[in-house]
Amino acid sequence: MSFPQHRPRRLRTTPAMRRLTAEHRLNAAELILPAFIREGLTEPNPIASMPGVVQHTSDTLRRAAAEAAELGLGGIMLFGIPETRDARGTASLDPDGVLNKAIRDVRAEVGDTLVIMSDVCLDEFTDHGHCGVLDDNGYVDNDATLEIYGQMAVAQANAGAHVLGPSGMMDGQIGVIRRALEDAGHKNTAVLAYAAKYASAFYGPFREAVDSQLKGDRRTYQMDAANRREAIAEVELDLEEGADMVMVKPAMSYLDIVADVAAMSPVPVAAYQISGEYAMIEAAAANGWIDRKAAIVESVMGIRRAGADMVLSYWATEIANWLKES
Repeated sequence: MSFPQHRPRRLRTTPAMRRLTAEHRLNAAELILPAFIREGLTEPNPIASMPGVVQHTSDTLRRAAAEAAELGLGGIMLFGIPETRDARGTASLDPDGVLNKAIRDVRAEVGDTLVIMSDVCLDEFTDHGHCGVLDDNGYVDNDATLEIYGQMAVAQANAGAHVLGPSGMMDGQIGVIRRALEDAGHKNTAVLAYAAKYASAFYGPFREAVDSQLKGDRRTYQMDAANRREAIAEVELDLEEGADMVMVKPAMSYLDIVADVAAMSPVPVAAYQISGEYAMIEAAAANGWIDRKAAIVESVMGIRRAGADMVLSYWATEIANWLKES
């Protein structure tokens, strides 16, 4: 008779036993809430492909941030949607522009009780929807884009962001932003590098959320889904340039990348549970095909189990409320 073969099952007998022996647990402090604010709104605007998510007004964003702080979330990541766009995304540099004003408003609301993060990228601000400025041939001009990223970073730090999230996958962006911050006296502003960001089919709902003007794709500067080792090379470059944290995006289809990065990174690792992941679970749950709450929790637990120290999720507030109730 072999008694050890039954050992795992003895540790699954009751909810209390499973809770006691769980290898990983969710905590509100590990969750980051992505939030959109759109210039000119007087009421929050629902995003059709992301049920339950809205484009915020200034007032509703402040309330969302206050709730996030009260629930003990780790942070909030802000994305701004301007009324006016141009080829160089100049609205991103306006101190009174939608994103910089939102950072100031949220900082005034929550102070240092919640980590305020902001997106350093031009895609929401350009009339062509790319993450940088284009050259005469229609390709993203890496170096010209970096110059604007440095200015954006300082503007957002001036507005009160604790953490900047460069998401454009431009070569050298972390080093340029780090130097710009140091030169402007923002030595304590951290940088969360979107170090391994893949060109994904699952970004569709996000593009609705930010009213993206993109025609075509971003495959010339975001990573190819076929490549795994390349992710480590990208992370190493960002670490060398001074990244304080690194991110893998998306999460769901890239858990192997999350695990690889977590195994080698000396800094905290984030993973972004993106809009398409959110939309699929919401759609399946709405049709009665899956248990919504169980699927949400399992999906985020899988990202944590893969090694992510923090997870950006549109369910962050809802999950935190569930944790508070349990």
